[in-house]
Amino acid sequence: MTTTETPATARERDVNQIETGRATRAVLAAVRIAVGLMWLQNVNWKRPPDFGQAAHNGLYQYTADAVKHPVLGAFSWLVQNVIYPNFALFGWAVLIAEFCLGAFLLVGLLTRFWAAIGILQTIAITLSVLNTPGEWQWSYYLMFAAQFVILATAAGRIAGVDGLLRPRWSLAEGRPARIAMVFS
Repeated sequence: MTTTETPATARERDVNQIETGRATRAVLAAVRIAVGLMWLQNVNWKRPPDFGQAAHNGLYQYTADAVKHPVLGAFSWLVQNVIYPNFALFGWAVLIAEFCLGAFLLVGLLTRFWAAIGILQTIAITLSVLNTPGEWQWSYYLMFAAQFVILATAAGRIAGVDGLLRPRWSLAEGRPARIAMVFS
C-alpha cells in the first residue's frame, strides 16, 4: 500500500489483480503446447513435391477455395496471379513456416515472434476457407484467440526455453540478445 492509498483503495486494487499462480501458468503452457501440436499435426497434409496440385487435394484444394469461395477479392486475386503460378515455392514456404511455428511453440522458444507468425498464417487460412461450405468458422476465430493469448502472455516463459534463456539474454550485450528479449 502506498502512503496516499487508503485501505479500501488497496483492497480494490488487490481484488482486481489477475491471478498468476501455478494453475494459471500451467494453463498458459498447455495452450502454447496444444497450439504447437495443432500446427505440427496440420503439416501432415502439406505433401511435397506438388502439395496436392496434381490431385486437386491437400494444400492446393484449400488454396483453391480462396478463389472458388472468396472472402476478400484482393486475396483471391493474389492467389490466382501470384500463388498459383508459384505453387511449389508457396507450398514449401507454408510447410516450413508451419513446421517451425509448431516446433518453436511446442518448445517455447521465441514464442511471441512465432505467435505473431501464427496470427498471420491464421489470417491467410481464414481468407482462403472461411466461406467454403462445411467449414466451421469458429475454428478460425479460436485459432486467432489462442495465438493472441500466446502473444500477449509470452507463454514460452512458462515451462519453455524462453524462460530458461531470458536471464542470459537480459545480461548479454548486442542486437541478437535484444531481439530475443522482444521475441520471447
